[in-house]
Amino acid sequence: MSSSPDWPLWEVFVRARAGLDHKHCGSLHAPDAALALQLAREVYTRRQEGASLWVVRSSDITASDPGDKDMLFDPAADKVYRHPSFYELPDAVDHM
Repeated sequence: MSSSPDWPLWEVFVRARAGLDHKHCGSLHAPDAALALQLAREVYTRRQEGASLWVVRSSDITASDPGDKDMLFDPAADKVYRHPSFYELPDAVDHM
């Protein structure tokens, strides 16, 4: 079976072991999710290095614009309410 550029692009994420995060490992073209999963297993986990696979259609991923970096990830130094370090805790909750 050969891949066709007319098929949708899928992003592949592999989890190496239970308890670890899924990591993006590549992309592939497939006509549907079931075949994308099968192809991802063949391409990205040949040596049994994966415990779990995710395939996500690339068109379903929404990403932030790098131009919006300042607006989305601005330093929180001016937002003191996000840092509870200036609160006095009662003795009953001294474990925090």
